[in-house]
Amino acid sequence: MTKTLLNNIANPEDLRKIAQSDLSFVAKELRESIIDFVATKEGHLGASLGVIELTIALHYVFNTPKDSLIWDVGHQAYAHKILTDRKKYFHTNRQLNGLSGFPKRTESPYDSFGTGHSSTSISAALGMAMASKIKGDFNTQHIAVIGDASIASGMAFEGLNHAGVTDANLLVILNDNAMGIDPSVGALKKYLMKAKVGQKAPKGNMIDALNFNYSGPIDGHDLTELVKELKRLKKIQGPKFLHIVTTKGKGLKQAEQEQIKYHAPGKFDKLTGEILPKNSENKAPKYQDVFGFTLLELAKKNKKIVGITPAMPTGSSLKYMIEELPERAFDVGIAEQHAVTLAAGMATQGLIPYCTIYSTFLQRAYDQIIHDVAIQNLPVVFCIDRAGLVGQDGATHHGVFDISYLRCIPNLIIFAPQNEIDLRNILYTVQLGKLENPIAIRYPRGKGNIENWQVPFEEIPIGKGRTLKEGTAIAILSIGTIGTRISEIIDTFPEIEKQKIAHFNLLFVKPLDKTLLDTIFTKFDRILTIEDNTIKGGFGSSIIEFSQENNFANKRIKTLGIPDEFIEHGTTYELLQSINLDNEGIKTEIKNIL
Repeated sequence: MTKTLLNNIANPEDLRKIAQSDLSFVAKELRESIIDFVATKEGHLGASLGVIELTIALHYVFNTPKDSLIWDVGHQAYAHKILTDRKKYFHTNRQLNGLSGFPKRTESPYDSFGTGHSSTSISAALGMAMASKIKGDFNTQHIAVIGDASIASGMAFEGLNHAGVTDANLLVILNDNAMGIDPSVGALKKYLMKAKVGQKAPKGNMIDALNFNYSGPIDGHDLTELVKELKRLKKIQGPKFLHIVTTKGKGLKQAEQEQIKYHAPGKFDKLTGEILPKNSENKAPKYQDVFGFTLLELAKKNKKIVGITPAMPTGSSLKYMIEELPERAFDVGIAEQHAVTLAAGMATQGLIPYCTIYSTFLQRAYDQIIHDVAIQNLPVVFCIDRAGLVGQDGATHHGVFDISYLRCIPNLIIFAPQNEIDLRNILYTVQLGKLENPIAIRYPRGKGNIENWQVPFEEIPIGKGRTLKEGTAIAILSIGTIGTRISEIIDTFPEIEKQKIAHFNLLFVKPLDKTLLDTIFTKFDRILTIEDNTIKGGFGSSIIEFSQENNFANKRIKTLGIPDEFIEHGTTYELLQSINLDNEGIKTEIKNIL
C-alpha cells in the first residue's frame, strides 16, 4: 500500500471523509511515519505507536477541536499532531523553534490542554466539561486519555472522585498497557490485569462504584470496535469510562519486546529496529548512574539505607538497588507526594531514606517537603535528578526552579556537586549517622567528565565551599556542575587577564559558607554568580542577600542564570546559547566585568 491516504489528510475533517474500512491503512501509514521520524530525529516512540488506532478513532468519531481531547502526559500524541494540521511541520518536532514534543495550547487549537507531567487530564477535562454546562452547552464532548500508570496517581483519583458526583459530559479513556516509562506497579495494576478483552467487567467494579458508566475492556488496536464503542458513548450523557487494552510499541517488534528501552530509544535502524550506537568520546558515567551504583555500594554495607523513587527506577538508576536489594528499594508509582511522606515515615524509624525524584516532578510534592519533612526536621535525603536544562523535552521538564523553591524552607540543606566524585562523596557523607537535617542533592541529566570516579570515599564538611582559583580583580561564584565549565572558560583567557579572575564553587546553597564569603567580599568589589537555576530566588539571590545582611551593599554583584521566563525545547547547547549561558556568553560577561 503506497502512502496515498495519509498524504491527503491534513486534519480531522479530511480524516472523516475516508471510509471506515480504509482507516486501517491510515493506521499503517501513520505508524510507518512515526517510526521513520523517531529513527532519525529521536523522541518518544513506544507510547505513540501504542495509540495509533485510538488517535484515529477519536478524531474520526468526535468533532475535534470543538470537542476537547486531552492527552495525559502527552508523549503519546505524535499521531495526534500529524493528523491535526501539523504533518508538514512534524520534522521539526522537539527541535529548537519547532513543534513541541507534548501538546501545547499555543501551538494548535486541537491541543485543548498543555501536558507534560502525568495525571492532570481528568481534572482539566472535567473543568472544561463543567464550564460547558455552566455556559449552557450540553453537546460538546470532553475526552481525557490516561494511561494505567498515570491513573494510579492521587490527582487522577481526585478528578475521578469529583467527576462521579457531577453530570458533566466527560469521557475518560484508560489506555491500559501495563507500562509507564517503566512497568506499572501497585495494587491497581494487579486489579486492572484481571480484566480481559472480550469479557464483561464484573458488576460493582471500582469505576462503577465511582458513578461512571463503565465499558470495556476492548482491544485498543481494533479500529472497528473502537469506532463502534466511541459512537455509542458519544450519545450517553454524564461521566463515562472506557477501558482499552493496548501494546506499547505496537508495530515495531523490538519496541514491543523491550518497552523500557524503546520508550525513547534515540536513533535506530528503522528496518531492523536496532538502536544505533552513540558516537561519544566521553567515557564518563551519567550522573544518574553515579547515584545508582554508589547507593547500591553504600546500601550493601549500611542496612539502614532505603531507596525510593516515584516511577523512575530506570531514569534515576535506582533500578540497580531494586534488582539486588528489592526488600529495601521501592518504586512507588507516579506518586511523588506519597514518595516524600513515605520517606519521612521511614526516617522517623531510624532508616536513611534516599528519595530520588526528577527536579520538575519534586514540584508536585512541595507541601510534603515542608509539612512532613522540614517542619519535623527529618533527615530525608532528596536526590534531585535532571536539575538544570534538560533539552528537547522543554519547559515542562527543565529542572530550573528547585534551588528557588527549596531555599526558602527552614532546616533544609541544599548541595550541588561540581562533579561525579562530589556526588559520590555526599551520598557517602549523609549516611554516616551525623546528618541532623533533611538534605537536597541536585545534579544534572547526562554525563559528567571524570572517567575514573569510583575513588575511595571522603566525607564532605556540611556548609563548606571550595576555592578553585585565586585572583586579584573579580570573583566568580558558581554552584554545581557548571563550575567545571567555568574553570575551562577561565583557562581560555590570556595569562594577564586570567590572573585577575578568582573562582569559587560554593557547593552548598544552604547553608552558605559565610567564612569563605566574608573573605571574598572583603577582597573583591566585583562579583559574578553563575548557576543553572532561575536567577529569581536562586543561588545568586542568596549571595545578594548575604551582601546586604553583612554590610557589603557597596559591592557590584552580577547574577547569571536562567532568565525569568519559561525556556522552550531544543538541544541543551542551543538553549544555553539562546540565554547567553553557553561558554561564549559566559566569557563575554566576564570580559565585560574585567
